[in-house]
Amino acid sequence: MFKRLSVKFIKFGKTPSARYGIPFVLFVVGGSFGLQKFTEIKFKYANTGVLIHEEAKKAGIEMKKPEEVTLEAVYDSVKDIDIENWKNVRGPRPWEE
Repeated sequence: MFKRLSVKFIKFGKTPSARYGIPFVLFVVGGSFGLQKFTEIKFKYANTGVLIHEEAKKAGIEMKKPEEVTLEAVYDSVKDIDIENWKNVRGPRPWEE
């Protein structure tokens, strides 16, 4: 009886559904449990709120007022930049110092 059962188990292990299907299903089901932690973190920190100017100043971050940063103001500061004449400057590499 045990020998027949072991032979059937060995035959089943050689089928494509056992070799590829079972690991795939385990990967999908295990992945969903693994991703559960990431989605939990995402929803935990999703509603942290907007950074307030007073809190930013306490933290040492200089923020402009929203009225100062408009599309037109940024366009005016960028439109005078010469983008036709430029030189590609390579940054230093750690091994070239």
